Amino acid sequence: MRGDEEGFEQPIIELERRIEELSGYTDDARLREVEGLRRRLDDTRREVFSHLTPWQKTIVARHPRRPYTLDYVEHLCTDFTEIHGDRNFADDPAIVCGLATFRGRGVAIIGHQKGRDTKEKVLRNFAMARPEGYRKALRVMRIAEKFGRPILTFIDTPGAYPGIGAEERGQAEAIATNLREMARLAVPVLVTVTGEGGSGGALALGVGDRINMLEHAIYSVISPEGCAAILWRDAGMAREAAKALRLTTQDLKDLNVIDEVIPEPPGGAHADPPGAAARVGEVLARQLEALEAIPSAERLRERYEKFRRMGRFAEAIS
Repeated sequence: MRGDEEGFEQPIIELERRIEELSGYTDDARLREVEGLRRRLDDTRREVFSHLTPWQKTIVARHPRRPYTLDYVEHLCTDFTEIHGDRNFADDPAIVCGLATFRGRGVAIIGHQKGRDTKEKVLRNFAMARPEGYRKALRVMRIAEKFGRPILTFIDTPGAYPGIGAEERGQAEAIATNLREMARLAVPVLVTVTGEGGSGGALALGVGDRINMLEHAIYSVISPEGCAAILWRDAGMAREAAKALRLTTQDLKDLNVIDEVIPEPPGGAHADPPGAAARVGEVLARQLEALEAIPSAERLRERYEKFRRMGRFAEAIS
């Protein structure tokens, strides 16, 4: 393994490359070698991913093969019908919204979509939504409430888009409105941070009855690079910033910011997207069943109290 933190996946990559090289052979000796390499690959994945630093988790959360909202829709839902536009300015492809069926229940799906190739990444604006994206999301949330459909949100964004046009069209107001209105929704709201949970751009889809995070996701008020640039005027200090921000699932569970950590397959969600989706689906189905048994007024009270408890602190008198 290379000494720097970015090289932690190198042993995994080398084993995967060797398995691919041998996959075309059919003789018994090569097949036995491949079988042994696969076992070694599983062991290496478990070993490497059980000791990740906060910065390494940040790298994993940003992995280009990590499943995005539409991948979860494909694996978990049927009858998905996408809804476009905020009926005010435009559609924003950075956020995907629609109605679907999840394990026999009608639900609303809302989530960030980063894009795979360069063309799609530009189209999706790297999942950095503009105000119309958040207003589209709120429009679909209100539709879901009107028809009694639970809402499932999937968060994976570096943050809201900071461009001039977005600011002119009321970026901060759009995010603030979503925070207020999500706190009032009468239907169950389940939030899952699947990759990056960056700043207000994430929180605008993040007010819910249950907040989940995939094991190697991150959730923070700012990116490590942004934090380092502000505190030390040096983005190269991002590793130190990642540690100080306490952005990992373990930290956030300890701080009661999230409710549940969803384990990822060995090697991370990008190593087995269907397996990761299956684990997310089990958690969402269990939580949804529990929430639907709670009266709406009580759910709203518990949601309010959950967020009021966040950020409490005690002064130490020296």
